[in-house]
Order: sequence, then C-alpha cells, then structure tokens
Amino acid sequence: MKIAVTSMGRDLTSAVDPRFGRAAYILIIDTDTKDFKVIDNAVNVSAFKGAGIQAATMIAEAGAEVLLTGYCGPNAFQTLEAAGIKVGSDISGTVADVVVAFVEGKINYIATANAEGHW
Repeated sequence: MKIAVTSMGRDLTSAVDPRFGRAAYILIIDTDTKDFKVIDNAVNVSAFKGAGIQAATMIAEAGAEVLLTGYCGPNAFQTLEAAGIKVGSDISGTVADVVVAFVEGKINYIATANAEGHW
C-alpha cells in the first residue's frame, strides 16, 4: 500500500512536518517494499491559498491511499475524502517511526478536519 507522510526533509529519518498543505515535503512510501518517492511541496509552501487542495491532488495522483500528518484543514480534508484517502492526524516523530506505527495498526484516523482553514 502507498501512504503519504508529510516531512521536513527528503528521507525516512526526517521529522514529520505537522502541516499538510504547507509541508516542506511529502513522502509517498510503499509499505510493502519501503521504496519511497519525494514530492517537493515548495510550490504550496508559499501559496496564497489552496495549498491543501493542491497537496491533496498531488498525493492522490501519486496513488496514496492514506495520509499521515499533524493537521489537516477543512478544504484539504474534503478533497482527500473525495479521493478516498484516509487521514491519520496528530502524527509526530520521524517518517520511519510513523511507517512502523502504520504497519502495526497504531494510527488513529479522523472523520473531519482537525485544523481551521487558513483563508
């Protein structure tokens, strides 16, 4: 399964970025093989608006079925929900730690956004 994890860096030892739409990077990780792809989210970091929607579109196009992040706003959440992507929130630690927690079934999923919209 492919999962998306917001990250402050470009590898699995990086800390999870608590922001979704404005995360520095989003890693798309295949939980079976541990192979991963890095999405540079620089275009959304300084976007005037719509960062969450654009980031949600990018991870959907990358084939992710789950997003693991700290906080997800209402517009991004709605976009993810429409794409059938489950959202695990309040995630912290390294990306590698989060992948292990996911594989072990220790992730809690949210049914609504857990952050206010920024705009």
